[in-house]
Amino acid sequence: MNMLANHILSSPRKLAMPIAVYPGADIIGATVEDIVTSSEKQFKAQYEIHKRYSTWIVQSAMDLSVEAEAFGSEIEILPDDIPVVRGRLLTNNDEIDKLVVPDPGTKRTQIYLDTIARLSNLDTKPFVLAGMIGPFSLAGRLFGVSESLEMTMTDPDVMHTLLGKSCEFLTAYAKAFKDAGADGILIAEPTAGLLSPRALDTFSSAYVKKVNDALSEDSFSIVLHNCAARINHIPAVLESGVSILHFGEPMDISKALMSVPETTVLCGNLDPAEVFLNATEQEITNQTEYLLQSTSNHKNFVISSGCDIPPGVTMNKLDAFYKAVQNYTNEYGEIYK
Repeated sequence: MNMLANHILSSPRKLAMPIAVYPGADIIGATVEDIVTSSEKQFKAQYEIHKRYSTWIVQSAMDLSVEAEAFGSEIEILPDDIPVVRGRLLTNNDEIDKLVVPDPGTKRTQIYLDTIARLSNLDTKPFVLAGMIGPFSLAGRLFGVSESLEMTMTDPDVMHTLLGKSCEFLTAYAKAFKDAGADGILIAEPTAGLLSPRALDTFSSAYVKKVNDALSEDSFSIVLHNCAARINHIPAVLESGVSILHFGEPMDISKALMSVPETTVLCGNLDPAEVFLNATEQEITNQTEYLLQSTSNHKNFVISSGCDIPPGVTMNKLDAFYKAVQNYTNEYGEIYK
């Protein structure tokens, strides 16, 4: 069992792991653009959150444009929002065949590698979790989401060619994160949740498994995030071989916990927009408490945001979340003993 899964399963208390870097921008007086273009600013934003809540885990920012940019996609970087991919880099089979796989460190990927290196040097020694996109989601950004979904049915061999190149880069990128000091990596594969369960197995889990097999070991952990997956996707997601799964709001967490082995950790799934961005502090408290209560019998659950917490979420919202988790812990104590 890998180190992160073992830490979670052996913890006598509920652990919290929201995907939260961008809210730290306000603390350091930075913009979102600063966070995604400067390893120093990204590190400082996460460090301030780490200090404020004594978090047991630190992360790089979730930015699902950076890998497509390394391949050559056009990226629009906005002052106060997460970067987006503009247009399609690839439009036909010939362009897919000729696509050159970049090296880790190309363009802004180096910023994220440098951020992880900085986080790994913290004196507090938290678990350091890097982040990168998943193979099918990367293919969707390079070729287009709807076009990629269609190609899984109309020209699967070409899709496999593109996925092979995505997987080649992502495996090397994950290894570079490990070399930079990461203890694990979160693979964000949201587009795969739009596939049927059978297609998700074929065009996502099979390639995530390649990354997992190449990297996963006792000292390095893989977390697979899919914010669009639903309960019927669970068997296909498990085919990835990843033992820590992170889901979004569409997943029925209670049913999911009943559908996986007790050694498989599930994380999630408070909606980033509806809960953290739009809800009141009291509503955040209520929804956090409800999710903790409804999963109280499962030590293989980590409460988290269903995806990354967006820019614009104020610290008082995160305060309400962490306070609710702490109050639950204080009330129920070492709940598994």
